[in-house]
Amino acid sequence: MKKQSKITNKHSDAVSDSVKDGSSDYSGKSILLSNGFAILLAVIQGWPLFPLLVVYWSQSVIIGGFNVARILKLQRFATDGYTMNGRPVAETKEAKTKTAWFFAIHFGIFHFVYLIFLAGGAFDFIKTLEGEKSLTFELLWILFAVVGFLISHAFSYRRNVEADLEGRPNIGLMMMLPYLRIIPMHLTIIVGGALSSGGWLMIIFMVLKTAADYGMHIAEHRIMRKLKQS
Repeated sequence: MKKQSKITNKHSDAVSDSVKDGSSDYSGKSILLSNGFAILLAVIQGWPLFPLLVVYWSQSVIIGGFNVARILKLQRFATDGYTMNGRPVAETKEAKTKTAWFFAIHFGIFHFVYLIFLAGGAFDFIKTLEGEKSLTFELLWILFAVVGFLISHAFSYRRNVEADLEGRPNIGLMMMLPYLRIIPMHLTIIVGGALSSGGWLMIIFMVLKTAADYGMHIAEHRIMRKLKQS
């Protein structure tokens, strides 16, 4: 009977995991919706590459900010394979805080350099605004797109924290996953901008960026769940 009970529990866990990957993955659906909203705004406003980069830069900052908060929320965590200054890291509050700060600084420097790159294109973008397309309205539409991503990732953050508190996630892996998430996103859209001057070809690359975003979301959750079960 005990053996049968274990098999039943494993089966129910597998069913639960498959449901999380599928119809009940509301955080994944929110990511698709926020990306879809950004694509809709790009079509309506006829955006060139610059405002898209601003929106996706903001999304990356949001991802990093929530990841810092997520690390600080950890109650229990694994440190397998994670070292600081060549030394193994213990499961302590001090190690958790140091990890959060290290990630915030490193991630922040990366995005500060990216912001300098964006600032170079800001003046060219402002010059293209004519007639009814005022800078204020364009900034407002960009803000709407950013808020869409903020709501999406806030929902995902809440779900992630709930899962973290139930398990013992690897803190070193949590520090690296945002980079695996954002790099494919930005490479896709930057390559798209280099190959096209806007229009429908740019929209196609936005769709590819959405696919990369959602795909890495699924991969991240599967990696963390496997570690939780091991």
